[in-house]
Order: sequence, then structure tokens, then C-alpha cells
Amino acid sequence: MARIGVLASGSGSNFQALIDAVESGYIPDSKIVVLISDKPGVLALERAKKHGIEAVYVDVKCFHTREGIDNKIVSELSKRKVEIVCLAGYMRIVTRVLLKKFPERVLNIHPALLPSFPGLHAQAQAYEYGVKISGCTVHFVDDRVDHGPIIIQAAVPVLENEDNESLRKRILAAEHKIYPHALKWLVEGRLKVVGRRVKVEGVSQAAQVLVE
Repeated sequence: MARIGVLASGSGSNFQALIDAVESGYIPDSKIVVLISDKPGVLALERAKKHGIEAVYVDVKCFHTREGIDNKIVSELSKRKVEIVCLAGYMRIVTRVLLKKFPERVLNIHPALLPSFPGLHAQAQAYEYGVKISGCTVHFVDDRVDHGPIIIQAAVPVLENEDNESLRKRILAAEHKIYPHALKWLVEGRLKVVGRRVKVEGVSQAAQVLVE
């Protein structure tokens, strides 16, 4: 059984989508064993407790470097024999300390069609730029921000007269659909990274794109 750890900094709505996918059996032979947050009192911690998942708060003010924070996180994950790590609205840049411990086992969800609009406030960046199509991306995490090989994307058209908040909500709904797919494929051992490309055994490249 795949043991999954999730890192989150906020409400954890993508965390909830992964919980639902695991509990429903859509992601087979898996268990989310811990939720780690760098923020106290956030909804993600409450979601974990509600579902019987261990919830851990790491006080980042106790550490002087990013590596120090990640050493603590790796320690907490290792205690629980975690094999796969999912970043779900985790608002810190992870370091090689974490990536070396979980090579090609760290996933992230980003609210834009990478490589466009990396970093913070991606939905607002896309909206203000005037794009006609935005979306979201699940990718492997590497040592550059929002840069790792892409697993699956969802395209979300920008509607006429739509505002930024409306677009943000529609992208978030798409995130909740594609993140479970990516985690399922990883748990099932169907992902193979070839350079910048991620091959999914038994899944066409077209099926790695969702169009809303």
C-alpha cells in the first residue's frame, strides 16, 4: 500500500480532493498518512483530523534555512514511512533535502498552464495578461520553481466578461479533477519521465489534457 504525505499551507481543497479519491477507491492500494502544514490553525489541518489523518504543524520560525525546514519535514514524513509527497497549496519552495529523499515522488499542482505564469498568483497573472485559455498543471517537483516535468494539464477557457475571481474558482474546480488522476498514475507505477516528457503507461498523450 502506497503511503502518502501531503504538505499544505491553507484551506486544503486539493488535499480534500485527494482524500476523496483515496477513500472512494479511485486511487487504489493507498493511504494518506499525514498532513503537514507550515501554518497553524488552517483548514487543511482540520480536514486531516476529520478524516482520521495525522495532522502536524511545523513552526518554520524555529529554523534559519529552507534546508532546516525540509530536514524537519523529511523527519516527520520518514517517521510515518511516507513514499509519495503531494504539495497541495504548499506556499514554500522545497529544497533538494526533500527531493533527494523522494526522487520523482513529489507532485505539485499549479493554477496555470506551465511553463506560462509560474510563481504566486498565477490565475491573476493570466487574467491580467489577457489570455483566452488558462488552466492548471500537475507536475513533478524539481529544484526550480514550477519547472518539473508535466504529468497532466487542464485547459480552462476564459469567458467573456469574466472577472479574476470567477476564473480562479473555475481553475480550482479543474485542479480537483486532475490532481487525483496524476496521483493515481504514480501510485500504480505508470509514470515514466523521459527528459522533459512524462509517459503514462496505457494512457494517450491526449488523455493527459482535460478541456473544461
